[in-house]
Amino acid sequence: MPSFAYIARTREGEKVQGAVQANDRRSAVHQLERQGYVPVSVNESTKLARPPRGAKLDAASAAVKKSAAKKSAAKKAAGKTPSRRGASVRKSTGRARAAGKPGSRAGKGGLSLTLPSRRQRMNMREVLLFTREMSDLLSSGMTLGEALNTLSKRNISKSQDAIVAELRDDIVQGASLSEALSKHPDSFSSLYTSMVRAGEASGTLPEVLVRLCFHYERVQEAREKVLMALVYPSIIMLVGAGTVIFSMVFVIPRFTAIFEDLESELPASTQLLADMSEGLVNYWWIVILAGIGGYILFRRAIETDRGRHVWDGLQLRVPIIKNIICANAFAHFARTLGALLNNGVPVLNALSIVEKTVDNSIIVDEIRDARERVTDGSTISGPLSQGKVFPRLLTDMLAVGEESGNIGGALEHIANRYDRELDRTVKIFTTVLEPIMILLMAGVVGFIAVSMLSAVFGMTSGLNP
Repeated sequence: MPSFAYIARTREGEKVQGAVQANDRRSAVHQLERQGYVPVSVNESTKLARPPRGAKLDAASAAVKKSAAKKSAAKKAAGKTPSRRGASVRKSTGRARAAGKPGSRAGKGGLSLTLPSRRQRMNMREVLLFTREMSDLLSSGMTLGEALNTLSKRNISKSQDAIVAELRDDIVQGASLSEALSKHPDSFSSLYTSMVRAGEASGTLPEVLVRLCFHYERVQEAREKVLMALVYPSIIMLVGAGTVIFSMVFVIPRFTAIFEDLESELPASTQLLADMSEGLVNYWWIVILAGIGGYILFRRAIETDRGRHVWDGLQLRVPIIKNIICANAFAHFARTLGALLNNGVPVLNALSIVEKTVDNSIIVDEIRDARERVTDGSTISGPLSQGKVFPRLLTDMLAVGEESGNIGGALEHIANRYDRELDRTVKIFTTVLEPIMILLMAGVVGFIAVSMLSAVFGMTSGLNP
């Protein structure tokens, strides 16, 4: 029976290595998983002539070692450069800077100046694709290092390929997957890293990745529902704003010139439009600067704690907007907390992670207060019910789950309930907002048309004998 050398990690994250006997490589991987290990590398011992002690034994390790050897050789070659070249290198570098070419070479084997690269990150869709493919590869029997090495060669996008390659290199060097993921907080949230860490500790990493896929799919669906609800009203607003600007810049000035030539007295509404049109044509740059300045001030205001709190509180006072924000936040809270608790994350850590994933600061304050009360030994539903944000239905369903010992199932029912509430509220929002936007734009355009026509009718009536 062939022998397979392996490198793996225990449930506590410690690195172990050794050899097992199995009929084939997949049997060896399953044997290690039954022992509670997370395989990092598994290779048949007879295929290695002289396996170095503690070295990585898969194809990803060979690629990393080859790259390291090239870098070492390049450093040695650079160290052999005669010192008398230093002056010419400095002169050439100075000429490159003066010429505005930061990437120019400074002589043979000389120094090159490059701009710092932008930090790579993956968006939610790329994270979801990476998680789904990673889960499929691990479920098929691949080791962690081989799966990452395979994904790094997919050429999907520059950012994703670079991050996956860094993850592969960290795994080859002995880090755990959760440790490697924590180095990319812009791509992988604390929720993602904590669930992966729990999966490594329990030896159920493929199952955890499947749950992460489900979680991110539902979050993406909720976001798309809200965005799709805003598409049609946004189109109406853009078309209406374009119509008003066209009328104020091109149509009204021509009518105003005719009225001035005839020296006719204009109605108050027409005179108002004429003054607004003249101001927009002559001082359009002030309007643009004022709009940009107002937007910048608004963004800076909501970036402060007080400004963000005021803005989020205002959103929770608008009837339909409040229902959409609350339904989305409650579903996300229940789904995230349930996923963390089902994967063995402690309650306090889970609440701390959920607190960072919710957007509304008012709801975040309620979760923070509940987490502080939970430290005193109380349940989760009790502190949440003492606030004014979480509804009685949610806390009662959570309390039933705590009493029955099935808090994960209760949170899943809560998430599904508020998902349906979000669907219903979004439909109501689109149904109500569309006629409101149409009436608003029709009122603005109608006011312009009536004001101009009233002036024309007044002028023509004065011409009759």
